[in-house]
Amino acid sequence: MSNKADGSNSWSPTEERDVSLKRIMPPAPENELDYKPLDGGWGWMVVVGAHISIGFAYSTPKVLSVFFIDIQEQLGASYSEVAWISSIMLAVMYAGGPVSSLLVNRFGSRPTVILGGLLCGVSMVTASFGNSIVYLYFFIGVIGGCGLSLNLNASLTIISKYFLNKRPIANGLAMAGSPVFLCVLAPANQYLLHMFGWRGSLVILGGLMLNCCVAGALMRPVVLPRKPEKVEERPNLCTKPQQSCRNNAKKFLDLTFFKDRGFVIYLIGNVFFIFGAYAPIVFLSAYAIRQGVEEYSAAYLLSIMGFVDMFVRPGTGLIASSKWIRPRIQYFFGFAMVFNGMCHLLCPLVKCYAYLVAYAIFLGVSFGMVFALIFECLMDLMGNERFPSAVGLVTIIECFPILLGPPTAGYLVDIYKDYKYLFFMCGGVVVTGGLFLLVMNIYYYHMLEKEKPAAVREQNQTKTIENQDLVSASASRKYQSPERSMAGEC
Repeated sequence: MSNKADGSNSWSPTEERDVSLKRIMPPAPENELDYKPLDGGWGWMVVVGAHISIGFAYSTPKVLSVFFIDIQEQLGASYSEVAWISSIMLAVMYAGGPVSSLLVNRFGSRPTVILGGLLCGVSMVTASFGNSIVYLYFFIGVIGGCGLSLNLNASLTIISKYFLNKRPIANGLAMAGSPVFLCVLAPANQYLLHMFGWRGSLVILGGLMLNCCVAGALMRPVVLPRKPEKVEERPNLCTKPQQSCRNNAKKFLDLTFFKDRGFVIYLIGNVFFIFGAYAPIVFLSAYAIRQGVEEYSAAYLLSIMGFVDMFVRPGTGLIASSKWIRPRIQYFFGFAMVFNGMCHLLCPLVKCYAYLVAYAIFLGVSFGMVFALIFECLMDLMGNERFPSAVGLVTIIECFPILLGPPTAGYLVDIYKDYKYLFFMCGGVVVTGGLFLLVMNIYYYHMLEKEKPAAVREQNQTKTIENQDLVSASASRKYQSPERSMAGEC
């Protein structure tokens, strides 16, 4: 007879191990939406996986710029034509938000990120055989962008489910993957380019991006057990698929977000920022080489930016979690955007490598601040439940400015043969977006305070009416009780 049958408290090693595993890692559910937020435990392993996935998602379009000069020479492309590679990749990454949200909701973050890693690896290897710029547009831009989209949105969604109180810190650590990978991949790509050419470098980069599959394996969903559902009569099966499609469309392309004043303000400011954010990074190495900087030193500018960004993002997450900044996080986001734009405006004044290093440092600080806050501000406005739908809608709208930004900047370089107009345009657009956020958020919070007393008055009126109904009901019962007693006496 077993120990359990004897009623003793002794446990076998296998049972003790199983119980400890259940305590640490609750059973995985079919759907992540039944989740209860846990600020710790396995959640930090999820942050590691998100760190890797987001690192590849944001750094890959930037570090590909190291290959642009060689691609231009071999394929006979212009600055604007070669800029479309990173631009299409980023645009598809953002536009795939709703599709990624659907896959995450249906299958979970783990298989979605694994599929994204496979798409990224295959796209880079296949692109290495290309002999035309359009071939690179399709395989690097479209196929690779789809893979990055699956990685990015699935990682952001699962972090919003795992963390509540420590969410800004978790977001900062996950988003720090971008500068970490930028810091490593920029000089690594320059070395690979020198040793193997851009074709061999793409093959190796594709192999590295398969590590996103490992990152996806870490994204284990943790949820509460499902409640038993009541058995009900099924509705008409002919209309059920149509209703399901309509519900999914409303959930992941929910246009009611545009009725939210805070969401519209956030979206407009982000559109300005995204338009001017990436072009200076894409052309930074080429600009440094035009200034007479050696190729490896030019690539190290991206590493310097990434190294600074690496520490700024989690630091910004800690600051944003403080009781002084958390209620004013939207203003903090607007300030970071203005700071980023000012860095671009001052860059054309730089004429030597030492000042370019200073520009890279300040650019790393400003980018770290913006990207540590960009999704946290959306979570702050929309909440955890509406965030997956909101981020899908935001990313699909942002794909248009991100698609047009780098090629427009490259077109200015083709026309004027000078990079300073690129930095002036991007800096002016980003500063405009930051100032818009600062001014309109003042208006937004003022209107919230103004509308709050009206809502309180409505609640008070509702409570007064309910109290009056209760008093009248109790009075009627009092009048009825003497009549009943008199009838009993008779």
